[in-house]
Amino acid sequence: MDVADRRDDEIRESGNMDSVKSHYVTDSVSEERRSRELKDGLHPLRYKYAIWYTRRTPGVRNQTSYEDNIKKIVEFSTVEGFWACYCHLARSSLLPSPTDLHFFKDGVRPLWEDSANCSGGKWIIRFSKVVSARFWEDLLLALVGDQLDDADSICGAVLSVRFNEDIISVWNRNASDHKAVMGLRDSIKRHLKLPHAYVMEYKPHDASLRDNSSYRNTWLRG
Repeated sequence: MDVADRRDDEIRESGNMDSVKSHYVTDSVSEERRSRELKDGLHPLRYKYAIWYTRRTPGVRNQTSYEDNIKKIVEFSTVEGFWACYCHLARSSLLPSPTDLHFFKDGVRPLWEDSANCSGGKWIIRFSKVVSARFWEDLLLALVGDQLDDADSICGAVLSVRFNEDIISVWNRNASDHKAVMGLRDSIKRHLKLPHAYVMEYKPHDASLRDNSSYRNTWLRG
């Protein structure tokens, strides 16, 4: 089976083909990029994305080593580009622990200090390893399909592979906008069809900078 066939099969299996296709192009897409991609017979996404990979060294947490370990894997701006990349990514069950896979809008680095992130925070959801891959795929489809509410405020998402669990987080630009933060929570719950047993936690990035921790000492549960 070639990549295109596999891509179409995975879209059908996800049940999200129509919702992804309906959001291919919006006014915020660069006219130059959109025109070029449409001319080539492609389907532009609203945003261009980059995927980054971090293989963390246990016990080493200084910022310099973290930045050195972040590697950009690929960029894409079309539906075809997304599936070509996604089909070649290792699934979470095959990634070593601790590893982070970052899925961010182009121009936004997956760092707390980045100008797009520094005033924001993230919603955190913890999953067992049995189900994490499915929820991660559903989240990525919601992002590229522009399905989450207030998409302009979303910076990206992270899959953190840990020894006993996998953690998915969605980063937004403004942690002080309580209405937007809670709206993002509700949108994530709705599109992931998150069971009530799952608890979502929110943590501003400035709090992470102070305690040098991504997932400890969260501020809000919902």
